[in-house]
Amino acid sequence: MWHNALSYLANSIRIMQINKLIEKLSWLKNRIQKDLFPHLVECFNDPITEKQRQLIAILEVVEVERYVRSASYQWMGRKLSDRCAIARAFVAKAVYNLKTSVMLIETLKAAGNVRRICGFEKRSDIPSESTFSRAFAEFAESELGDRVHEALVKSQLAGQLIGHIARDATAIEGREKPQKKAKPVVETVRVPKKKGRPKKGEVRESKAEDTRLKQQVNQTAAEGLADVSTACDVGCKKNAKGYKETWVGYKLHLDTADCGLPVTAVLTSASVHDSQVAIPMLRMSTGRVEYLYDLMDSAYDAAQIREVSRSLGHVPIIDPNPRGQKVVPLSPAESVRYNERSASERANARLKEEFGGDNVMVRGAKKVKLHLMFGVIALFADQLLKLVT
Repeated sequence: MWHNALSYLANSIRIMQINKLIEKLSWLKNRIQKDLFPHLVECFNDPITEKQRQLIAILEVVEVERYVRSASYQWMGRKLSDRCAIARAFVAKAVYNLKTSVMLIETLKAAGNVRRICGFEKRSDIPSESTFSRAFAEFAESELGDRVHEALVKSQLAGQLIGHIARDATAIEGREKPQKKAKPVVETVRVPKKKGRPKKGEVRESKAEDTRLKQQVNQTAAEGLADVSTACDVGCKKNAKGYKETWVGYKLHLDTADCGLPVTAVLTSASVHDSQVAIPMLRMSTGRVEYLYDLMDSAYDAAQIREVSRSLGHVPIIDPNPRGQKVVPLSPAESVRYNERSASERANARLKEEFGGDNVMVRGAKKVKLHLMFGVIALFADQLLKLVT
């Protein structure tokens, strides 16, 4: 009964949340449509296309230039190109789903409207490919994408109660060789373990180290993620038809709100199991938004994950993993709520198909993460504007 009541409450809260978002963003959309678009029509020589309108609206919501170090003044040496315009151009790269910086530069040169929207007045103002590459490396080191995304989530969803967070991971194919794993050190003296139960009064040595999940229960999010690998390697998973698929690259773990907005994003090696980052992501999402349910598939079925979820004030709904044993199925109310986990799958699909998630051409975990985060913040802004319409 209490699950039915909570499910009804969560649905009511989601409707209220969407209505609050609409009220919050109505002024922005009206300002863009009534003030900004007519002004740009007068300034531009060519008519504004629908895709350009989408780019303008996303850039107005994201405001990536607020988080970029200004390079307009330099005391000595050759002046740096405007990093703010380059950052806006990388957001445009995600919106237009372009594969490389070369394609981005060609688009800026060919489309005058896009060039001016990004902040380059003349064709000669567009930097070279090497300048784009250096700026991208600077943004990756400063974690620009993560900072912009966190600020977006907190500013747009602050003070609102979200029904549920759906947690899922998706494969990211890399363009580099997988890192070779170090071979385990062979012990010179190996003491055989005794089989069976210990005798009465017998004390056996426990394991030297706890499992990662047990350690993460008492760790902060940063401490928990510090021990997780981010190097490019080989991943393996079963697809929807039950067949195994392998890929070389990474894995993007995404927490998605019930309204389709990505709340938290973490990049790991492809071989890292989904459950190994669940607890740090629980803490990160809890620090950014307030919500009721944690929706996770059977890969996250672990006692420690449930424990942390409840300790943070959430209700974990996790698909039971049988592991060769009989399990208690989800209740009817939990099953209905669990079916809404598809929000995370839709967010992953949109990120890959529309915002560059399938076009990773850079190398190194930091650069790959930045490339994906430009897509995540573009997806966040686009989904936010879709809620208004």
